[in-house]
Amino acid sequence: MEATIKDVAKYAGVGVGTVSRVINNEKAVGEKTRQKVLEAIEALNYSRNNMAFQFRKNETRIIALLVPVINHPFFAKLAYYVEDEATRFGYSVILVSSQQNVDKEAAIIKKIAHREVDGAVFVTHYMHEEESLKGCPIVSIDRNFGENIPYVTSDNYDATKNAIKYMIEGGAKKVGFLGSKPLVESEVSERARAYVDAMQEYGMPLRMVNEVMQHGEEAAVVSDFIKQYSDVDGVFVSGYTLSQVFYDEMTALGKRIPDDVEIVSYDGIFRQWGAINMTSVEQPIEEMARQVVRLLVKKIHGEETPARTVLKTKFVLGATTK
Repeated sequence: MEATIKDVAKYAGVGVGTVSRVINNEKAVGEKTRQKVLEAIEALNYSRNNMAFQFRKNETRIIALLVPVINHPFFAKLAYYVEDEATRFGYSVILVSSQQNVDKEAAIIKKIAHREVDGAVFVTHYMHEEESLKGCPIVSIDRNFGENIPYVTSDNYDATKNAIKYMIEGGAKKVGFLGSKPLVESEVSERARAYVDAMQEYGMPLRMVNEVMQHGEEAAVVSDFIKQYSDVDGVFVSGYTLSQVFYDEMTALGKRIPDDVEIVSYDGIFRQWGAINMTSVEQPIEEMARQVVRLLVKKIHGEETPARTVLKTKFVLGATTK
């Protein structure tokens, strides 16, 4: 027998009205009580009649998640937690891979405007006119679309600078930066800025390749970097796929890591996928995913949201630094 809203209320030790307020994401519920209700919903696998709710509220109970590619561990993990958190609030998720086709993103924006989708989480390489997004419940990761679109990011600048300082203070004297420059205004650009500032502070010349690229073009960027800066003894790489390709190229050239070249990567997601045990700045992917969903639900219901949410990363030592 399927659980009812009364079963959820009994399990959580609250009234039916409180459960209803949590499901509808209304403000007048304390955070501890909200969590108890959400845990009860999950434990009992409670599912309300979405069609009836849609009729009453004029909502589809569907949100979209737009990512550049889906065959990448970062985006796969992000999608898992976005869907998990969305389910807690009674929403289904449409996953859209948009790297090669900006029209896919434009189509989702139209669906939101036409109330075919309630809102969207954007992790995109494309910029959209702020005017086209007006009135659309959208939350972004890293990308700043304008003051009306809240976004969640990590402490890119501080984390990068601290990681570079770690290599320099450990003895690295020729430190480089290998990155991917975003096409849109993004917090990811703070990683390159942190590198430039660190080099100025330590009086070191720049050894930097930071090119616009799409996922799958990492080998060409790595090759360009190695041709220009074959003498590096420490490299900060802005992205784990890029760092994995760089690691493979260095070892193929006979470089010993970390004895000849130290490597620190932003994103340690591959650590959990059985790949290289790389020293990394790890982003809190689960927390990022849950935060964007919570913000999006607030946007959908017309509540105020912070423009920018910054989450702390974690510096994790691996086998690629001394």
